[in-house]
Amino acid sequence: MDNSTELIRDLSQTCGLELAEQLSVAQLEALLAEKFNAMIRDQFSALVQFLYRMDVSEARLRDLLKSSGEDAGLIIARLVIERQQQKILTRRQYRADDALSGEERW
Repeated sequence: MDNSTELIRDLSQTCGLELAEQLSVAQLEALLAEKFNAMIRDQFSALVQFLYRMDVSEARLRDLLKSSGEDAGLIIARLVIERQQQKILTRRQYRADDALSGEERW
């Protein structure tokens, strides 16, 4: 499974969206930004809980929202995508480590 397919699959499950597997990063950002902007307007506490579950850096988000004139939904979308990519890399690293140390298992 390639990076973008795994990213889209993970975000679909996490965000409760049905995303097409063949999206560009720009398309993915736009879809997520739309969802997050709607949550800012209508479900702010749910958005805060979601960001907490995703482990998005609150300090970094605050800094970006203050310093950037960009759309808040787009900033959040980029941070969520970045965080999910980090999680995917970590999962792969631990799978590789497990494969290497398979002989040491109990």
